[in-house]
Amino acid sequence: MAAEIVSEAHARTVPSGKPLADREAAVLAGEQAADRREDSADRREQTADQREVSADQRQETADLRHEAADLRQEAADLRQAAADTSDQEARAKAELSEVAKAQLREANERLVVATVRAQTMSEAAERIATQMSFMAEHDFLTGLPNRSLLSDRLAQSIARARRRGNKVALLYIDLDHFKRINDSLGHAAGDQLLQLVARRLQSCVRLSDTVCRQGGDEFVVLLADVEAASDATLAAEKLIGAMVEPFLIGDDRLHITLSIGISLYPDDGDDVETVLRNADIAMYHAKKSGRNKHKVFASRMNVRAVARQSIQQALHNALEKRQFVLHYQPKVNLETGVISGVEALVRMRDGNQRLVLPAKFVSVAEESGLILPLGRWVLREACRQMQAWLGDGVDIGQIAVNVSAFEFRNPGFLAGVRDILAATGLDPGRLEIELTESGLMQDTETTTRVLSELKRLGVSIAIDDFGTGYSSLSYLRRFPIDTIKIDQSFVKDIDADSEEAVIVSAIIGMGKSLKLRVVAEGVETAHQLAFLRAQQCAEGQGFYFNQPLSPEQLAITLRG
Repeated sequence: MAAEIVSEAHARTVPSGKPLADREAAVLAGEQAADRREDSADRREQTADQREVSADQRQETADLRHEAADLRQEAADLRQAAADTSDQEARAKAELSEVAKAQLREANERLVVATVRAQTMSEAAERIATQMSFMAEHDFLTGLPNRSLLSDRLAQSIARARRRGNKVALLYIDLDHFKRINDSLGHAAGDQLLQLVARRLQSCVRLSDTVCRQGGDEFVVLLADVEAASDATLAAEKLIGAMVEPFLIGDDRLHITLSIGISLYPDDGDDVETVLRNADIAMYHAKKSGRNKHKVFASRMNVRAVARQSIQQALHNALEKRQFVLHYQPKVNLETGVISGVEALVRMRDGNQRLVLPAKFVSVAEESGLILPLGRWVLREACRQMQAWLGDGVDIGQIAVNVSAFEFRNPGFLAGVRDILAATGLDPGRLEIELTESGLMQDTETTTRVLSELKRLGVSIAIDDFGTGYSSLSYLRRFPIDTIKIDQSFVKDIDADSEEAVIVSAIIGMGKSLKLRVVAEGVETAHQLAFLRAQQCAEGQGFYFNQPLSPEQLAITLRG
């Protein structure tokens, strides 16, 4: 192959026709050049091989360096890992130390909080105990000492007075007509009034004296050291005088008066209970004698108190043994003389079967609350008797039953009327309920509601003893009233020119203008009857016509 290349090159470089020696020299030169090229190629190949070996060596060196680097990195990683482990251990130790410190701080804080809380609870317990002690001895509404604390102070005052030979006075106070204020303005206004009264009472006594609230509208003033009864009466007059100035509650100016009973140690008792009881009895007599005054206890008052207790016991017995009876007083049409109705009047039989009139026991029944069962019995018996008369063919128009304010304000009154009418079967139009003016004017909102319900039932409404209370045209127009009954105190002293005659004429005229029936009570003489007829009074009632009769007597009278 090389020979062919040399021959070909020689043929190109040696011109034809030259001598053979030259051609051989050229061929040789070509061969030598070819050899040189081949050597050069071999050398290049060797160089390439060497370079490849060198590259391999460098690669191997690089691999060794890389392996060494990896080993160094691994060693560094191991050292770092060891360092990290050491750091972690340090941090763990530090964290454990911090946790321990935090736990210690937290424990200390909890201990401090617990200590403070225990101290606070201890102080709160002491405050609560003090408050409970105060509340146990003081009235919640007024902050005044209560009955318990009064008894303790009264006992101490009596003990001191016994040693020193002086006196102790007790003033038992009741607010006159307080319930009217409570009913008309509400309990919130009533409570404010009690608080204001308490402050005014306190401003009238010495620091050594005690003002106490017994409950409700009753207060007691303890004068711990007095020389004579006159000291107590002067104090009572000062208290009554302090009430003259009106009390301002909201937009209302309220006037209140006091009834005060006075008892003294040792004059009226030598122990706490006796002095308290006798002051209460004296206060009751102050109320009965007109209110807005004071009364000093006297032994005769105790006799009356015992009598009142005896009447109360008699009322209990009469209710249990059914010893009440009803008598009936006719009402007469003054134009025709015909009986137009009757009024049921209750009587009580005593142990000797004698009849006791209501004036002797009704007030006690109201004070004791026995008026509720007594009133229910009266209403039921009157309705039953009326139905019995109708069944026997005896028609007497309507039957009137007196209802006290205490009964009327009772929440169960209206339901009781419905039940009795249903049980007896009496037509509601045959029943007339009689109420006093003062009873109507207590809590006018409730009064209006109950009267309206009675009217819806068909029951008639009459105002008893008209003229002795409010006698207000406004309530006559506001309330659904059918009848007004002129109080007998006006009829009793009728004379052509008397003041009573003017009042009676005015009441009759007012009743006619309002289209109300007018009944005159206490007609006892022909002169009274003539005057009433002349004034065109519709009906009359009194001994001139008939006294109260038993059911049998009334039936005979009607048939006769």
